[in-house]
Amino acid sequence: MKEELSRLIHQALDELVKTDALPADISPNVQIDRTRDSSHGDLASNIALTLAKASGRKPRDLAAAICAALPPSDLVARAEIAGPGFINFFLSASSSQAVVRNILEQGDAFGRNAEGAGRKVQVEFVSANPTGPLHVGHGRGAAVGDSLCRLLAATGWDVTSEFYYNDAGAQIDNLALSVQARCRGLGPDDASWPEDGYRGDYIVDVAEAYQRGDTIDAEDRHVQGAGDAGDLAAIRDFAVAYLRREQDLDLQAFEVHFDNFFLESSLYEKGAVEDTVARLVANGHTYEKDDALWLRTTDFGDDKDRVMRKSDGGYTYFLPDVAYHLDKWQRGFERVINEQGADHHSTVTRVRAGLQALDQGIPEGWPDYVLHQMVLVMRGGAEVKLSKRAGSYVTLRDLIDEVGCDATRYFLVARGPGSQLTFDIDLALSQSNDNPVYYIQYAHARTRSVLRKLAEQGWEWHAERALQDLEQLGEEHEKALLRRLDSYPEVVATAARDLEPHTVANYLRDLAGDFHTWYNAHKMLVDDAAVRNARVALSEAVGQVIRNGLGLLGVSAPESM
Repeated sequence: MKEELSRLIHQALDELVKTDALPADISPNVQIDRTRDSSHGDLASNIALTLAKASGRKPRDLAAAICAALPPSDLVARAEIAGPGFINFFLSASSSQAVVRNILEQGDAFGRNAEGAGRKVQVEFVSANPTGPLHVGHGRGAAVGDSLCRLLAATGWDVTSEFYYNDAGAQIDNLALSVQARCRGLGPDDASWPEDGYRGDYIVDVAEAYQRGDTIDAEDRHVQGAGDAGDLAAIRDFAVAYLRREQDLDLQAFEVHFDNFFLESSLYEKGAVEDTVARLVANGHTYEKDDALWLRTTDFGDDKDRVMRKSDGGYTYFLPDVAYHLDKWQRGFERVINEQGADHHSTVTRVRAGLQALDQGIPEGWPDYVLHQMVLVMRGGAEVKLSKRAGSYVTLRDLIDEVGCDATRYFLVARGPGSQLTFDIDLALSQSNDNPVYYIQYAHARTRSVLRKLAEQGWEWHAERALQDLEQLGEEHEKALLRRLDSYPEVVATAARDLEPHTVANYLRDLAGDFHTWYNAHKMLVDDAAVRNARVALSEAVGQVIRNGLGLLGVSAPESM
C-alpha cells in the first residue's frame, strides 16, 4: 500500500515540475507513515514540509498543490491537509479490504519479501562455554537469535546459523579439574576442591558417566569415558563432549537448530590464531611492552590499546575472537550478526578494531551485534535464583519443563534485547488474557473454531466466493482489523532491518486484541450469506497472519485450546 501511494505522490510531483510549480532539480524523499489515530486517515506524508524550502512555497500551499495534482486512484478515497502541511490519506474501502484477498492468496508467503536478495548472512548466537547446562540467559539469546534467523530468511537473506563453542582456556581447565575431583570422591566442601571449580550436581553426572565408560556422540566426535581419574586430558575431552551433548539436547527441546558448530580449539589446531598474530605484526599495528604483545586498538576507535599476548605467552581472549571473525569473513559472509549477552559489550570495539588492523578489506562496523540484558525469573512474587542441578543459576530446561517451549520462547523474545527482562512463571502458566502467548494462541484457535462451527451448521465456505463479498466488511472493528493486517508486511520488514524480533511479538498481541474485540462484539455465522462469507474470510486472514507471525518466533499456532 505504501509503495503504491508513494508512486502516486511521485506522479503528482512530476506534474508540478512540468508546470514549473516545483524546480526540476528537486530530490524528493517520499516518506509515508501510518497514522496513530484513524480519524486522521490511514497513511500520512510530510513531503510538502520537506520540499517547501526548495519550492519557495509555504508547506500548506505546496500540500494543496500536491493533493490537486494526485492522479485518480481506486486506492485513495480522499486526501486532507493537516497541521503545518502534512497530507493525510484516507484509503478507499475496497483498497482496505484487498488485504484479505492478498493474505488468502499468498498464505504462508504473506509478509515475506526479497530485501536480502539472497545475500549471505551468518547469525551466531548462544555460543555458551561447554561447562554446564544452558541457563535462562542463554535461552534469551537462543530465542532472539533463532527469531532473527527466521526474520532474515523471511526477508530474502541466505542465512547460516552458527554456535561457537569456547572449548579452550581456563574455564575448560576448571571443568576438567572439577570432574576429576568428583571422580576421586571429593565434594565442593572438601579443602582440596578446585578454587574455581563447578559445584552443580551435573558434575557428578559427568564423573559417573566417565567412570562407567559411557560413549558420547557429539557433533564431530565420539568420546568414550576412560574411567581413569588420573588422566586429566581424557577427562577434559569427555566432559566437553558430554556437556556439548547436554546443551544440544536443551536446544532441541527449545526447537532451536544450528547449521554449523565451530570449535575454538580448531583455531589453534589449524594455526589460525598464530596466523592472525603474524598478520597484525606484519601490518605494523603491534608493539612490545612489559614483555607482552599489544595491539594498537586506539588507532581504530578503542579507548586504550589491548594486550594480545600476555607476558606468560598465553593469548588474551579477544585474539581468538579476531581470528574467528576473520574466518567468518573468509567464508564469504557479507554480513555477520552476533547475538550475545550484554557482558560482551566491551568486546565489540576490540574485535572490530582487530579486524580493521588485519587490513583485509573488512568494512568498518563489521560485524553487527545484538546484545541482550539479563533475565530475572520470578515465581510467587519472589526471585528464583537457583537450580539444584546447576547449583548456581536457573537453567533453560527448568523453564521449558515448567511452562513449555512456546511460552518460554515468546516471553524471552517479547521485550527488546536491550531491556532487562522479568520472566514471571506464574503469568506464563496462566490461561488468561494477561498471558500474551495464551492470548495470541487463543485468537488463532478461535479462527480455527469458526470453520468447525460453520461445518456444524451445514454451511459451505469457499475463499473464491467470499472474496466477492468483502465489501460487507464495514464495521469499525472490522476496519481496525483490516488496518492491522495491512501493516504486517511492514512490521516484518522493519523488524528484520532493525534486528528487533520483539516488534513481531508485540504486533501479534495487538492483532489478537483487535480480533478478540471484533469476535466478542459481532456474530460471525449470521444468516446473511454475504456477511457471513466476508467475516469468515476476515477470520481466516487473521488466523493466517497469526500463524505466519508466530512462525517467525518459533512458537506454535494450536488448532484448539
